[in-house]
Amino acid sequence: MRGIDLIKRFERFAPRSIAVEHDPIGLQIGDLNRPVKRLMTTLDVRPEVVDEAIENNVDFIFAHHPVMFRPAKNLDLTVPQNKMYAEIIKHDITVYAAHTNLDDADGGMNDWLAAAIGLHETTGLVDLGTTEHPFSMGRIGDLSTATTVLDFAKRCKQIFNVAGLRLVSHHPDQLIQRVAILGGDGGKFFNIAQQKGSDVYITGDVYYHTGHDMLAAGLNVIDPGHNIEKICIAHLANLFIKWANENDWSIEVIQSKVNTDPYTFI
Repeated sequence: MRGIDLIKRFERFAPRSIAVEHDPIGLQIGDLNRPVKRLMTTLDVRPEVVDEAIENNVDFIFAHHPVMFRPAKNLDLTVPQNKMYAEIIKHDITVYAAHTNLDDADGGMNDWLAAAIGLHETTGLVDLGTTEHPFSMGRIGDLSTATTVLDFAKRCKQIFNVAGLRLVSHHPDQLIQRVAILGGDGGKFFNIAQQKGSDVYITGDVYYHTGHDMLAAGLNVIDPGHNIEKICIAHLANLFIKWANENDWSIEVIQSKVNTDPYTFI
């Protein structure tokens, strides 16, 4: 089975057309015409992840975050990122990334996140304006029972297995039930979450002044970080295993075990 066959199946699930403009998704490094025998799913492609792939004889890395988001300006191998590219090429590893198209796909990243926190009756948060199918960014739905902002934040900390999170709220004891969630950097969409009636908005990478705006608007916001998107590692692996069984692909799928979160809470 070639990489291109695998990607054709994936892009039926998460079409390239729904990615945000200028998002550098798709083939990052390598050759999609090469055979794939062992695939590894990961959130990020970092030097430690590439070392893990090499140790496990992986020939295809499927990542969420594009490795070429900030393209190299030279190939100075004293630069760690460039050295990583060289190792990928040296070991004939193909790297592919599905970013905002995976975020917005039906049954993709934001549905996985919404399911993890127990939302039901979910709908899209930010309409993408697609005509062939109503794809959307983020999800909004309801918890089974009302809880306080603070208790829900503590629950999110456990669910996403993070060492810490940030809470933006004037009223942490407020009872809440309607929740919006958007994985990654979604601070700029908080007004939409509020307009759609969410009591709490969960997203990552909230900027300092955006936090002020959220407080002024009276919206409760939980920022558990960008790394909660690591949930995709297992879900992507399960998808590829399912498709391999359906299409009789001879391929082994493994999950990266490397923690790529750059932050340590002290």
